[in-house]
Formats: sequence, C-alpha cells, structure tokens
Amino acid sequence: MQTAADAGDAATLLAAVPAGRRVALVDPRFVGHVHALRLGLTDPRFAAATVPGALTAQPEARGALLRALRRTTAAVGAGGPVVAPDTGPAPDDRTVPGRIAAVLEAEGTAVKRPELGSLTATVPTDAGARATAESARDEVDDEAVRLRSAVKAHDGFFTTFAISPYSRYIARWCARRGLTPNQVTTASLITALIAAGAAATGTRGGYVAAGILLLVSFVLDCTDGQLARYSLQYSTMGAWLDATFDRAKEYAYYAGLAIGAVRGGDDVWVLALGAMVLQACRHVVDFSFNEANHDAVANTSPTAALSDKLDSVGWTVWARRMIVLPIGERWAMIAVLTALTTPRIVFYALLIGCALAACYTTAGRLLRSLTRRAGRTDRAAQALADLADSGPLAQGVAAVAPGLRGAFTAPAVALLGTLVMIGGALLLPYGSWLTVAAAAVYVVLSGLAVARPLKGALDWLVPPFFRAAEYVTILVLAARSDAPHAVPAAFGLVSAVAYHHYDTVYRIRGGTGAPPQWLVRTIGGHEGRTALVAVLAAVLTHAAGFTTALTALAVAVALVVLVESIRFWVSSSAPAVHDEGELA
Repeated sequence: MQTAADAGDAATLLAAVPAGRRVALVDPRFVGHVHALRLGLTDPRFAAATVPGALTAQPEARGALLRALRRTTAAVGAGGPVVAPDTGPAPDDRTVPGRIAAVLEAEGTAVKRPELGSLTATVPTDAGARATAESARDEVDDEAVRLRSAVKAHDGFFTTFAISPYSRYIARWCARRGLTPNQVTTASLITALIAAGAAATGTRGGYVAAGILLLVSFVLDCTDGQLARYSLQYSTMGAWLDATFDRAKEYAYYAGLAIGAVRGGDDVWVLALGAMVLQACRHVVDFSFNEANHDAVANTSPTAALSDKLDSVGWTVWARRMIVLPIGERWAMIAVLTALTTPRIVFYALLIGCALAACYTTAGRLLRSLTRRAGRTDRAAQALADLADSGPLAQGVAAVAPGLRGAFTAPAVALLGTLVMIGGALLLPYGSWLTVAAAAVYVVLSGLAVARPLKGALDWLVPPFFRAAEYVTILVLAARSDAPHAVPAAFGLVSAVAYHHYDTVYRIRGGTGAPPQWLVRTIGGHEGRTALVAVLAAVLTHAAGFTTALTALAVAVALVVLVESIRFWVSSSAPAVHDEGELA
C-alpha cells in the first residue's frame, strides 16, 4: 500500500506497478465496513469495480484506468480539488475514484458496482459527516452481513430452512482454516461417490449409509458456494467444478442404485437411465429458455406479471419452488427413500416427481413465450444454435435447404423429427433398417429446423426436442436389445453426451461461446450420434457386439469431450465466474 500526495502522484505510482497485477485506488478519507471494500476491491470476476471512495482494476483494465486517471488529473490539476461542487457529478462520483469510474464507463469499460445493502461505504467531507458515517458503520455488524450474503438469495425450501442455517457457519470455519471452495466441492464429489458405492452394495445397511452420505454431500455442495461468496474466492476452475460436479454426483448415484438393485435381483437400469434422461431434458429446457430471453427486447408478458405478483405472497414462493422439485428437495427425497425403501421405488418417485415438475415449468414458459412481445437478438439466436448441437449432417442440410418461414416452424419441424425418430425406435421391429430410414428423416428435419436463425417465440424448444430425440432413442434401442448389459452401456453413452451439453451451457453462460466446431464435428452432433446408434442396432441385431459398440462410442465421446473441456476450463480464456446453480 502506498499513499499518493495527489491525483498526479497516484497516476505515477499506479504506472509503476507491474502490468500483471490488480491495482486499487482508495480515497484516504474512506469510512466503511471492511466487507464493503472486499466486495468492491477483491472480486476477481470483474475487470473493474467500485464502491463509494474506492476503485479497482484487473490487469485487462489497467490501461483504461491510467488513461482515465490522467484525464481526470488534466481536468482538475494534479493537486486539484477532490470534491466536486454540488452542481457537478452525482455524490458517488465526487471523489477521485468516483470520477475515474465515471470516465471508465463513458469510454466503454464496464465497472461493477456491487450491492452493499446495509454496509457503509462513503467519503465524508467534514467532521460531522464523518461522525455520522462512523456511527452508521458501528451500528451494523459487518460479519453478520457477510454471513447472510454468503447464502444465495433465491433457493429451494429445503436448502433455505434445513441446510443454510448451519452450512454458512461451516463455510466460515473453512474460510478461517484456509480451505478453498474447490477443495470443498471435491470433498462433496468424493462423498457422493462413496454414497453411490454404498448403494451399489445392494444391502439395507448400504442403502442407509448411502442416504446419509448423500445428504452430507449436499451440505458440502451448499457450503462450497457459500464459502466462495463469503471469502469472494471465485475462480475459473471453481466455475467448471461447481457446474459439472452436481450432475456427476447425481447421475453416479443413479448408477450406484441400479447396480445395487441388480445385486438384489431387480434390474432397474432402464428406470435409472430414464430418470437421467428426464432430468437432463429438464435442464436443457431451463437453459434454452433462459438463453433465448437473456437479452430479449421489450421482454414483457402478462404471465410474467402474474408470476411476479405471486412472488409477493410468501407461501406461494415456497410452494412454487417446491413444485419444481429443486436439487435440495430432490436429493432429500432420494436419500430418505433410499434408506427406507428400494431402488425401484426411488426411481418411480423420481420419474413421477420430475415429470410433474417438467410439465409445470414447461407450461409456464410456453405461456410466457406466447404472451410476451419480445424481439430476440442475434446473441440469443446464436446461443440456441449452439445449444442445438447440430453436427455436419444437419449443417449440410441447413446449408442447401431454404429456410422455412413461419413463427412456429422451427420447433414444429424439430418436434416432428423427434416423434419420427422416437416412434421408429419404439414401434418398428427392433433392428429394422426402417429405423435407420427414420434416422435419415430425422437428420433432414433437424437440418431444416436450424436453417434459419432461431428467433421465433418458441424456438427455444428446438434444443430440448433434439436432446429428447437423442437420449430417448438411445434408451429405447438399448432397452429393446437382447444384448447383455446394453442399457448400462447406454447409460454411459448418455452420460458422456450430456456432459458435452452441460459444458456447452456453462461456456455460453460465461460469455466465451460454445465449444469449438471441430469438437462438435468430431463427435457427430446430435443427429449424427442418433443415426449411428440406429445403424449399430440394425447391424448388430441380437448380438453382444451392440453393447461393445455403445461402450466404445461412450468412451470415445467422453475422451474427446473431457480433454477439450479440461483444457478450456484451466486455460486463461475461461471465464472467472462462480456458478450460482439452478433450482432444478
């Protein structure tokens, strides 16, 4: 820390700091809470951030900061007044840091202004104002605010009332001992994998232990995010781990339950894969809808207005959050049913509960989409195209086919293709080449669906339709096969493909765009993989080779996707964000 005599001296001192370091500029008269300064000066997710009287800049914003400081110095003089007259800038901009933040924004550099709530951060201009500011600071418990803010503002009922009241203190305990969110996330994963292993024993004692360990894993899962918010330890690796481990834990647990059931004489692999497919499709509905409306213009809807009105009534908020069976409620249900019942009952409850939740959320989103007047942006259309995961076959069709016009044409064509593909896999004789013909029709319709930019009111349904077509086709063909262990092999294939789709979502959320096109082409796109599985089912009818082929395909997809994903998320181009997670 160095003290500058005036604005000109501050510019000289800042210019001497090595280029790769974050810098901060704080008015010496600053009065406020330490946590207010943490929020304004230490969050790594933003290139520049400010609170009243303080400003920080990451290396990428250093140049803009120096230019703004020199411009401010030239305007008021190196030793000029720090406080502007009452007719000048807004109160937050009357200090040198405030002036510079305004200049940065005017020149196009985004400056984050974190919400401080009851925290104090101000620059008093006289003794009376300073006494008032210090009194306001002393009246608020900085640590209590920090603990409250560690908990997500919007979470499920079970998480809010059964986990967060004590998990925040576990997060503080971890912070005081130097533990990182990534370490807690990894501990949560390991605990869940041990729970899956306990479930795989197929014994009542194993099921009870599995249920308890799954709840412990969820407590740790809540703790890692709270630790990140408590200590502002956001990182690129944390974003990747937190975004993917929840899915890995849940789906690994499904597999453990299925293995345990088989050991007990009850084969529920079809139910396990069905539960995973349903949950993955629920997620893609959430992701696709949110991306389609992320930056919608004139985003208004009577349905949205009704939803906001219901949110003003306390009990309806919690009821609606519980209806969607968020991760807290879902994992609690799985844990209790595992300990007290059988894997088959666990999967029946999952399928019924998630199906009802999917109907509720999808119906609400359909109503919002049909009643709102909004213009979709090019960014939203590109995000939907990336989520569609079209491979070279569909892209080839889209390149030569004229774009189909009509407000609801794209989702209608995608739905038709999905019904043709799933219907062929389900109703045609197993191993029939007519199923391959259905796959060819699906390829053509998939290309037609994405031949035009996805800017229609319901075009966000296109990616979920494609996910359902691919996942359900793999499930149905594996279930109808006489090949031993085909469904577990299909479970592995869907897991590998689903990881790719989740990875795509979190890259888009981080603002870095979808995975590279070479990756999508290498793993074939949704239509290529679906057609390939249909061909394999026809060629390897009633042969163990179908299981081997599904396993080999799963391993190949997993290797390519994981290597590229790990390379990206540990690279300097990965977004420094911490995923807050979704209710589902």
